[in-house]
Amino acid sequence: MTDILDRPFAPAEIETHWYARWEERGYFAPRGNGAPYCIMLPPPNVTGTLHMGHAFQDTLMDILSRYHRMRGEQVLWQPGTDHAGIATQMLVERQVVQEGGSRQALGRSAFLQRVWEWRQQSGDTIVRQMRRLGASCDWSRERFTLDSGLSHAVTEVFVRLHEEGLIYRGKRLVNWDPVLRTAVSDLEVLSSEEDGFLWHIRYPLSDGSGHLVVATTRPETLLGDAAVAVNPEDPRYQHLIGKTLRLPLMAREIPIIGDEYVDPEFGSGCVKITPAHDFNDYQVGQRHGLPLINIFTPEAGIREEAEITGPAAAALPAIRIPAELRGLDRYQARQQIVAALQAQELLEKIAPHKLMVPRGDRSGAVIEPFLTDQWYVRVAPLAEPAIRAVEEGRIRFVPENWSKTYFDWMGRIEDWCISRQLWWGHQIPAWYGPDGRIFVARHEEEAQTEAARHYGMPVPLERDPDVLDTWFSSALWPFTTLGWPEKSADLATFYPTSVLVTGFDIIFFWVARMIMMGLRFLDDVPFHEVYVHGLVRDSEGQKMSKSKGNVLDPLDLIDGITLDALVAKRTRGLMQPQMAGKIEKATRKEFPAGIPAFGTDALRFTFAALATQGRDIKFDLKRVEGNRNFCNKLWNASRYALMQVQAVADLEGDSVLLAPDRWIIGRLQETEAAVAEAFAQYRFSDAAQALYQFFWNDYCDWYIELSKPVLRGEGAFGAAEQRGARNTLLKVLEAGLRLLHPVMPFLTEELWQRVAPVIGKGGESISLAAYPQADLTRIDGAADGDVQWLIHVIRALRSVRGEMDIPLARPLPVLLQGGTAQDRERVQRLHPWLHSLARAASLDWLDADAMPPPAALQLVDELKILVPLAGVIDVAAEQARIAKEITRVAQDLEKAQSKLAQPDFRNRAPAAVVERELARVEELGVALEELKNQHQRLDAL
Repeated sequence: MTDILDRPFAPAEIETHWYARWEERGYFAPRGNGAPYCIMLPPPNVTGTLHMGHAFQDTLMDILSRYHRMRGEQVLWQPGTDHAGIATQMLVERQVVQEGGSRQALGRSAFLQRVWEWRQQSGDTIVRQMRRLGASCDWSRERFTLDSGLSHAVTEVFVRLHEEGLIYRGKRLVNWDPVLRTAVSDLEVLSSEEDGFLWHIRYPLSDGSGHLVVATTRPETLLGDAAVAVNPEDPRYQHLIGKTLRLPLMAREIPIIGDEYVDPEFGSGCVKITPAHDFNDYQVGQRHGLPLINIFTPEAGIREEAEITGPAAAALPAIRIPAELRGLDRYQARQQIVAALQAQELLEKIAPHKLMVPRGDRSGAVIEPFLTDQWYVRVAPLAEPAIRAVEEGRIRFVPENWSKTYFDWMGRIEDWCISRQLWWGHQIPAWYGPDGRIFVARHEEEAQTEAARHYGMPVPLERDPDVLDTWFSSALWPFTTLGWPEKSADLATFYPTSVLVTGFDIIFFWVARMIMMGLRFLDDVPFHEVYVHGLVRDSEGQKMSKSKGNVLDPLDLIDGITLDALVAKRTRGLMQPQMAGKIEKATRKEFPAGIPAFGTDALRFTFAALATQGRDIKFDLKRVEGNRNFCNKLWNASRYALMQVQAVADLEGDSVLLAPDRWIIGRLQETEAAVAEAFAQYRFSDAAQALYQFFWNDYCDWYIELSKPVLRGEGAFGAAEQRGARNTLLKVLEAGLRLLHPVMPFLTEELWQRVAPVIGKGGESISLAAYPQADLTRIDGAADGDVQWLIHVIRALRSVRGEMDIPLARPLPVLLQGGTAQDRERVQRLHPWLHSLARAASLDWLDADAMPPPAALQLVDELKILVPLAGVIDVAAEQARIAKEITRVAQDLEKAQSKLAQPDFRNRAPAAVVERELARVEELGVALEELKNQHQRLDAL
């Protein structure tokens, strides 16, 4: 049977095999007596599938987990999924509708049963995909935000906060999705610029002396106007403050108020104030004691009679909406109102206007600020200790600048709306008595007992139908997953956790809330460090989105996908044929051969290399391709190293370590130190760069080449030197594989299982082997100097070959001139490598003042390296070739410079395209200069 190393590297042949073995044998569970190290997986939505952001973030967490596990620490990477209230309810509800039913017809109990059935059958897709990525979570501890243990903890937190006066029910403005008919968080609202209009409406003064012009983007909301505001410093309107206006179409008077919120430069300088339908207006209304006049139904239709609340509500009579508007959708009402204003000559003008429109990320509906009764957390008392925890250094943000974002958000924090008008989720543990009195309790029996005590007899109670915002249960994630409110061993061992790895977009929504809840219920921070990574964007720096057709599926990069399958995936579900056609055309142009199977390790290494401490990560498929080549190089290098040992005796006995052996051992120590420092500072890109440099350049390109003359027994190299080279070749490789394992787990496991036993270091898994620790005393300065000199000389001679197109197989006579005494000593001592790797036929010294023959010249510090070219190359033919190349490169340079000189190109082309063209001009300029230099050198012959 052929050994797998005798075939080209094929990731699919090893990845599923090793992951199954790791999981089956429980390697991901905490073990040993080392210091605890814990990472909480940000729970992905149970409806979700792995996208590039997940894959990037999960890779970084897995690197940390594997690294600390190999360092002997008790590592727990706690996994789990979020019930994703809105997303999951919408998904199952669509299924019910497709079957001809409805959620309402099923009823709450039956519908929730359907959701749980879906959860059991299809709700773990993303977890399976994480395994494909190599995530070493302890899956035996997997949690779900609606499992019984977490549900018990969520109820306990709610009840305690309510008992402490930190949870209350109140009527306030919320982001309202009129399609889903629920409050939504700011994170579930996507605002984008859209084309709209400004309607300039005349509001007549009550005394008949004129009118004010008010500009609005939402004329339908004038039905709920409570005032018109002007800036108190605006001389045009100061004399009108305190007077009243007649509200168009409504035949009621509203006051003119002065408030600094109004920008005198915008529009007419007059702003309609509708406190029940605008967040800014709400604040103005609170300052001036204005009533809250709600004109909308939960579906964003027009009510028959406005709902009036707020400070002045009792003083206002009922407000009936004009009959022709009642029941209309908000946009139908807009058309009717605009027509009525025109008919009454109250519409001065309509002007095009671009505005930011908030839409629900799930429904796509325009979000309304809506006045409803909701449950809130009183946040200020929780925020104060959370701010101090970061100020005092008990929690460290990496990069540190994100702490400023945290402080900014926390300094402006408002009470948190935690109720959602859904069925799927943690139902609020509150029951209502016959008179509306609220009884918050851990279960219904407790509520019944409290109600009977209050009323003096048992009474029927009705449970609040709302559920909690999913961010509420997520805020408790670091301690509820470890067994709280029980005093579990896991809680004592792993809380506080070590680090949170997350994106900057949820610092407030999740990070801050976890800090507040952890301090409140465990009197300690939930984590010591917060590593904030950037967002993954495409190679042009644009956000990945289906509508742009630039989304990449991580599994497609791992397993490969054909062009037709990729086109079908990218255009599936797009309703607009033109958009689908555009995306298909772009896809066929970018991926004419589809996407090859790069494998998990290449993708993971790419993520690590891109993880600089910036905000955005530009993902380029060429980087993955390059790292696939890196995997191939390591595969082939390992095969070469193993081929050098035919029997154990090849490694036993006295051995001599030559300069290259001592050099690569020292380079290993330097790399181990660099990687440890990089991981300690969460500089994943620095770690990846150090690993790449060591394996690709130092070990594969140079040490393997330097070992070949020794292993072939050339010159004076004997058995002791050969044993030294074999031992070094394998021992350095074995340690290097352990060093690389956290980033490339599959390839390193496969190779380590073959390399380690040969040198007596086998074991169950590389993932349980000790992580290499640098020993800087093993760095040999003399050996390092020798090898660096040797590399420079060999490169110089290879450069001559490349410039003059001389085949490597042809030995070259080499003349040396100048230099130092050490250069002469090194030439004498290191000549076997110069003869073998530089193919130097001879190495002769010229006197310092001797005139050398016409030759190609290279310098290594003060040492001149000359290669006489007479008789070596056809000078005339080489001159002609270089002249032709000079003409071609000059033409390409002129074209590129002309393109950049066009103003239209610089103004209209994407920034990334302009940058590429600038880089190309620079590269062509360097190439042209070098060709001219080569031509001049040939002229001297």
